[in-house]
Amino acid sequence: MSLIIRYVDTSSGFVCIEESFLGFLDVNDTRQGLFDALLEKLKSLDLDVDNLRGQGYNNGSNMKGKNIGVQKKVLDRNPRAFYSACGCHSLNLTLCDMAKSCRKGIEFFGVIQRIYTTFANSTKRWKILKDNISGLTLTHWESRLESGKAIRFQILEIREALLHVAETDDDPLRSSEAKSLAENELGSFEFSVAIIIWFEILSAVNLISKHLQSKDMLIDIAIESVQGLISFFKKYKETGFLKALEATKEIAMEMDIHLEFTPKRKIKRKRHFDEAADDASSVSQSEEESFRVNYFIYVIDQAIVSLTKRFEQYQGYEKIFGFLFTLDRLRSLDDNSLMANCVNLENPLKSGEHKDIDG
Repeated sequence: MSLIIRYVDTSSGFVCIEESFLGFLDVNDTRQGLFDALLEKLKSLDLDVDNLRGQGYNNGSNMKGKNIGVQKKVLDRNPRAFYSACGCHSLNLTLCDMAKSCRKGIEFFGVIQRIYTTFANSTKRWKILKDNISGLTLTHWESRLESGKAIRFQILEIREALLHVAETDDDPLRSSEAKSLAENELGSFEFSVAIIIWFEILSAVNLISKHLQSKDMLIDIAIESVQGLISFFKKYKETGFLKALEATKEIAMEMDIHLEFTPKRKIKRKRHFDEAADDASSVSQSEEESFRVNYFIYVIDQAIVSLTKRFEQYQGYEKIFGFLFTLDRLRSLDDNSLMANCVNLENPLKSGEHKDIDG
């Protein structure tokens, strides 16, 4: 585990926020061991854990766990060590929530992984890819935006590269895999619609992720950014599907793909003698409507729920510290509002008989 501390330095007569890397900690146990190693390191540096006022990690369950995570163990020791998850990692986990929210989402990123693996496992096959596409390069599927961008704008070229591999590769398994990807996955209208939808989603999330990493980012601005992303998803839920269909039709015509969604396989089972035949009057959803309702809307709703849940902590901290973020905001408060905010700030900074400020 790497240990970095952030602190205020006033030794030069100016107030400066500094950040120092203190080293790596050798940890054998991922919960209690992390906590013990952290306390031991702070003690060896003559840093009092009671002076800790913040702790930040990624969103791994061993770190963020509400019951036995490291942040909870630290808070039990010092309730003023406010925990905040990494905003960018939270966005990444939101994408994971979306990708895993339904079977089609899982299958989609599985296809991206298969395409990458087909080319990346051989320098010969990678050269075939490079010879067929220009400007953009497929990256590991976890770099979702770049992978999506490459396929979104050069899907025809990538399919040609896959067909080339299928015709020339000596490995029958890879040859068969490449042919299957080119003809079935990249040759389907449904996959083309999905790649356009996911590219729009990933582009919007990536924009906010970069914004959250700016040096002057404050919690209130971060909240506005995430709320803006939620608003984007709500609007995209209403208009995005039809726009994706229109964009896909242009790609499909270029690739000579049938403008229809893959029919859902129906599982036939033997009826018992006393079971009535299926009611002919109950018409099932069209494949297009099924894709929209059970995939597109499902993924977008998951994004809204996940973003709201993962960033609600920021709103709690904004209510405590927000009035101090800028001088303009502080000066705008009347006496009564200022007093209320100061008293509100005093309470979280108390611990037993000790308190940091007099509200």
